[in-house]
Amino acid sequence: MGLRSFWHSNKVLIVMGTSLGLIHWGWFNLKTNPHLRKTRDEYVPEPGIVAYVSPPAAAKSK
Repeated sequence: MGLRSFWHSNKVLIVMGTSLGLIHWGWFNLKTNPHLRKTRDEYVPEPGIVAYVSPPAAAKSK
């Protein structure tokens, strides 16, 4: 079994396995990068979405 036949038989597994490994390695590096992380002291939560809509004003009667 030569290298050429091994490559032709397992091309998809080799390429996809390498790509998947590199993607996970990059994701791990992003998650563990201290410059991209906020400490809990610096974290300011966003205000919630206000879902209340006031009713229309009453019409003036004459």
